Amino acid sequence: VQLQASGGGLVQPGGSLSLSCAASGSGFSINSMAWYRQAPGKQRELVAAVTSGGRTNYAASVNGRFTISRDDAKTTVYLLMNRLKPEDTAVYYCNAVVLLSAGYFREYWGQGTQVTVSS
Repeated sequence: VQLQASGGGLVQPGGSLSLSCAASGSGFSINSMAWYRQAPGKQRELVAAVTSGGRTNYAASVNGRFTISRDDAKTTVYLLMNRLKPEDTAVYYCNAVVLLSAGYFREYWGQGTQVTVSS
């Protein structure tokens, strides 16, 4: 299973950005997908997640500003980030928990994508 993230970049405070992450491979089904972020000198933290059933949850710091969604095939997850703040600056990582055809779950990470919020 491979996760390919795209999006990110530089945006002014109050602006918007969108991230996407596509899962590819064979012999798996996705249990959940999520976005994490890691700012310099800080631990990686959960930003938002969506389960295979469509349930979502958000970090308190982004609730109401960010929206996580997925495509109908449930293999691509999106993160729409509105009203961005400088403290949202971080490397954002895509995460997926998948059920492999062998019958066990495994976690995968995509490459990070930089989001910088600055004037």
